[in-house]
Amino acid sequence: MFSQLGDKLQDIFKDLRGHGTISEANINEALRQVRLALLEADVDFQVAKKFIARVRDKALGEEVLRSVTPGQQIVKIFHDELTALLGGDAAPLNLQKPARILMVGLNGAGKTTSSAKLARYLKKQGRTPVLIACDLQRPAAIEQLATLGSQVDVPVYTPAPEEKDVVRSAKASITWAQAQTQNVEIFDTAGRQEIDEPLVQELKRLRDFLQPQEILLVADAATGQQAVSVATHFNDALQITGIILTKLDGDARGGAALSMREVTERPIKFGGTGEKLDQFEPFVPDRLAGRILGMGDIVGLVEKAAEAVDEEEAARLEKKLRSASFDFNDFLAQFKMMRRMGPLENIIGMLPGMSNVPGLSIDEKQLRRVEAIVLSMTSQERSKPDILNARRRQRIARGSGRTVTEVNDLLQRFNQMRKMMKSTGKMKRMMARMSRIRS
Repeated sequence: MFSQLGDKLQDIFKDLRGHGTISEANINEALRQVRLALLEADVDFQVAKKFIARVRDKALGEEVLRSVTPGQQIVKIFHDELTALLGGDAAPLNLQKPARILMVGLNGAGKTTSSAKLARYLKKQGRTPVLIACDLQRPAAIEQLATLGSQVDVPVYTPAPEEKDVVRSAKASITWAQAQTQNVEIFDTAGRQEIDEPLVQELKRLRDFLQPQEILLVADAATGQQAVSVATHFNDALQITGIILTKLDGDARGGAALSMREVTERPIKFGGTGEKLDQFEPFVPDRLAGRILGMGDIVGLVEKAAEAVDEEEAARLEKKLRSASFDFNDFLAQFKMMRRMGPLENIIGMLPGMSNVPGLSIDEKQLRRVEAIVLSMTSQERSKPDILNARRRQRIARGSGRTVTEVNDLLQRFNQMRKMMKSTGKMKRMMARMSRIRS
C-alpha cells in the first residue's frame, strides 16, 4: 500500500532537501508535485486541495524559511499533517460493557473475514470474543463465519435456517452469548452489491436494538474513490464509529485511506494486510505517515518480531552461531521465522530509508526456489552440508526442479555466510538481541 505515492513523495522531498536555501517558488513547485502525486494516488480532489493548503501555510512561515535545514523542516510539517490527515493518534476500540461491535459494509469488502480477524486480535489481547452471524440473506456467509470461528477458536452463533427476522435473531444470539464466558460480541451483518434502502433500514433496526459501542465500516481500499462514497453513505445512515480498511496489500496507491478519514471524520481503526487471519493490525497514523515518507516504522517492526520470533528457537540458533555449527536445518528455521513476520517487502518498508532504495526488491519466487532446494536435501545433508558432492547436488537439483548452477550458487552463499559468522561477532550479537526481544 502507498508504494507509488511513497516513492513519488520521497523523490520530491529528496530534491527539496538538496537546496541550501528554500524560496517560496521552491515550496510552491514541490507542493504542486505533491498535489499531482496525491491525485494520482486516488486521493479525493477536495481532500488533496485542503491538505496542500494547510501544508503551504505552515511551510511558508518565517520559522521554516530562516531555518538552517528548511527542507527537513518542510518534511517534518508534511509528516505531521499527513499524520493528522490519517487520523492523528490511534483510536482504540470502545469495549465498555456490553461491548458490542457491529460490522457493516458491502458484499466483497471482507466483512466476515475481518470479523474473524478482529476476534482473533481481541483474543490475543486477553479478551473473550464471540462471533454472531446476522447475515440472513446468504447462508454461505453464515457457513464461512462458522468455519473461520473454528480456525481462530472463537464460539460462533448461527441462526436457525428458517430465521428471516434479523432483530429476532439478534435477540436470540444475546441470550446465547450470556451463557458463554465472553466479554465482546461481534455481529457480522448482511451486505449488498451497493447500498440500498432495504439494507439501510435493516441495519438501522439492528443498531437501534443492539445499541453497539462500535459500528465499524469494512471497506475495500482497492476500490479507491468508490470506497470514499460508500463510507460517506454508511456514515450518513448509521453514524459509524470507525473504519476497517481491507486489501491494503493490493493497493499501491492508497488514496482511499487518505480520503476516508477526512471525508467521514471517523478514524481508521484497523487494516487488513493480506488474506491470512493474522494479517490484521491496528491502524497507527504516525507510523504509516513515517513509512510513506521513507522514515520507516521501527516500533512496528519490533512488534512484528516479538510476535513472530520464538524465544527458545532464537536462543537455540544463537548457541549454534556461537559454536559455528550453523547448518541447513538452522537455515530453514531462520527462514520460517522471518516469513512469520509477514511479506518481506513490508518488512523492508519498515526500515528507515529502505522503502525506495534503487534496485532493492524481494523476489518471493526466488525465496521459494531457495526453500525448495533446501527441502530437497536429506536430513543428513542438511545437517552436514560439507558432504554435498557433485552427485548429491545433481539429485537435489532434479528434486527441487532447479539447475545445478542454482544449487551451487546457494551452497556458495551459504558457505560465505558461515565464514562471516565465524569471523565476526555481529550475527551472534544480533541473535542474542532477538532471543531477548520478549524478555
